[in-house]
Amino acid sequence: MQPLNERGHLVYTPGVRDPEFRRRIYTVSELSAEIREMLERKFTDIWVEGEISNFKSSAAGHLYFTLKDESAQLSAVCFRNTARLLRFKPENGKAFRARGRVTTYEARGEYQIIVEVLEPAGLGALQLAFEQLKEKLEREGLFRQERKRPIPALPKKIGVVTSAKSAALRDFLTVLKRRHNAIDVLIYPAEVQGDAASLQIMEGIDFLSGSTDVDVIVITRGGGSMEDLWPFNEERVARAIVRSRKPVISAVGHEVDFTIADFVADLRAPTPSAAAEIVIRSKDELFQRVEQLHRRLEGTLKYRLSNLRHFLASKVGSRGFATAEAKVRRLAQRTDELAFRLEQTGKSGALTRARVRKVEVAEHRMSSAIQQVLKKSEQAFGKIAHTLEALSPLAVLERGYAIAQKVDGRVIRSAGEVGAGEPIVVRLHDGKLSATVTAAEKSQPG
Repeated sequence: MQPLNERGHLVYTPGVRDPEFRRRIYTVSELSAEIREMLERKFTDIWVEGEISNFKSSAAGHLYFTLKDESAQLSAVCFRNTARLLRFKPENGKAFRARGRVTTYEARGEYQIIVEVLEPAGLGALQLAFEQLKEKLEREGLFRQERKRPIPALPKKIGVVTSAKSAALRDFLTVLKRRHNAIDVLIYPAEVQGDAASLQIMEGIDFLSGSTDVDVIVITRGGGSMEDLWPFNEERVARAIVRSRKPVISAVGHEVDFTIADFVADLRAPTPSAAAEIVIRSKDELFQRVEQLHRRLEGTLKYRLSNLRHFLASKVGSRGFATAEAKVRRLAQRTDELAFRLEQTGKSGALTRARVRKVEVAEHRMSSAIQQVLKKSEQAFGKIAHTLEALSPLAVLERGYAIAQKVDGRVIRSAGEVGAGEPIVVRLHDGKLSATVTAAEKSQPG
């Protein structure tokens, strides 16, 4: 008999003539399994670079795509546990490097690479994730200036989200105390670096926005690498800034550092110290501003009082004003007369307590009557002044009318009072015209 291999299959032995013993027959599954074993032994940990195409993700979170170059292509799968660690989304048409092991997908008879690490070719993974999120949020309009909220000029309380032991917080508080030491600060301690940082920063913004009476929120940390600043590039932090009910200032890193938080925040400060200078004006600036407003108010009041004096001066000579003034003078004289009589009566000692009480009541009634008369006189004066304004010839002229007069000042009321060639004067609101009558035509009655 011919020998069997380790799988129990017959093998060809030279010298045996029976043709049935010259064949090694595999099932499809057996051949696929051997190919898989051979590939997995040979390519256990390799890097492959190519352009992604046919990218799709399953409901379970697995990623499927093809890596290709000019003359070949390779199927690839990135399972959920690896895919969830990616900071970016793979895109068709872009070059990537994949690290993993080669195996086969026996159901289709294809070989593929199971991806354990995926990174952009030529562009860092963090930079690509930054650009992708920036483009996404910009399409949503979250960077538009009209969406940004104004920062209050003089907040009573400031909320800060940062590390409680950071140099950024010390710088912020030092500058704030120097500029205005009467401002309350509420600090929400949060990690600002590492995997847990973005979640804590988001929670801090949400807490200060909804559960406190702060007027403005500052998120801040010092400078660092892109990896160090990455929590401020996370989408969850950007969304928290957008939904905040209080305006948010982003003061992350140094002046040259930019994060996603900077783009969506209502205001970006280049440094933590600059944030303190922006969020509150110094005492000197406030005092100067108050002094300017005081001078403006004083000038406005003087101007209004001057106008009122001119208005009253123009009405003093009116009949209504004279009538009201005469009533007031008569009442004042009557008050003095009663006061003198009361004084004389008091000196004589003849008044009883009842009569004193009676005089006091009469005096109170008289005072009330005087106040009522003065109020009525003031109202009457206002009505008279309004009537004078309405009936004033100057008011009529202001509406575009004119008064025709003869050269001696007499008002011309009829066309029959002048003849052709006679000089006249036309009185306007802001001046007068000298004219000559070319023709006079009197209108017919009826």
